[in-house]
Amino acid sequence: MSAPLSPARARRGRRLGSWLRGIAITVVTLVFALPVVWMFAAAFKTNVQVTDPSVGLWFRPTLDNFRAVVEAGQIVRSMGNSLLVGVVSTVLSAVIAVPAAWAVGRFSMHRTGSVILVARIVPAISLLVPWYYLFARMGLVGSYTVLVLSHMFVSVPLIMWIMISFFAGLPVELEEAARTDGLSAFGAFWRISLPLAAPGTATASLLAFVFSWNNFMFALVFSDDRTQTVPVTLFNFISYASTDWGGLMAAAALITVPVVLAALLGQKYLVAGLTSGASKG
Repeated sequence: MSAPLSPARARRGRRLGSWLRGIAITVVTLVFALPVVWMFAAAFKTNVQVTDPSVGLWFRPTLDNFRAVVEAGQIVRSMGNSLLVGVVSTVLSAVIAVPAAWAVGRFSMHRTGSVILVARIVPAISLLVPWYYLFARMGLVGSYTVLVLSHMFVSVPLIMWIMISFFAGLPVELEEAARTDGLSAFGAFWRISLPLAAPGTATASLLAFVFSWNNFMFALVFSDDRTQTVPVTLFNFISYASTDWGGLMAAAALITVPVVLAALLGQKYLVAGLTSGASKG
């Protein structure tokens, strides 16, 4: 039988573990942060400086890239399109998916949950050809409607799959008490379960919005010059002959800021939702 560790050795072990965790966190942070730092730095460089490996983070910054991108007008219009499509598709998806997730989680509809998972993992690219044929016959290609509907195909299963575990983990006694007080089943959901699941709803909605904001494939196929979203606008900076690296990095920096701000503003709900979802269900 081994002797217990002395307090001094235990403290040294905890200190070593803290150092190792700190080193691991630092390495992971640098791996993910360096490309973002390079992108923002390149946005303030000229095209020659961007492609010159000898120019690091010490250079004379310029705002010409941002000025050219904004004056062109397309990036501003595309950001408005992405915001419109993202907000509308996320709100409509949440309105449909949250009550459906409550029904699946509360009444243990496991087969329905499996069908939702199948819809979540079906490659969206396999649906582009039939979707394009159908929407073209309906005259919707190039409209905001087709972008919202195509994004909802992914957002609805995403929100449902996240929210099912939240509602399944809520104490059923709370709803039973509300039913005893005279509320209907939907009334108990609306007044009791939905407020308690607010962190999960915020988390799922934020993830759905980020997906919509970043989606490239649907916008490339279904949008036109009027409804073009930011990923397609970024793609247009790349041509066969050359690439406007300064303009590309400036546009990428501009479209990154709204997502980062949304994540920072919803950080409290995002962290609470992710940790709650990990401990329930």
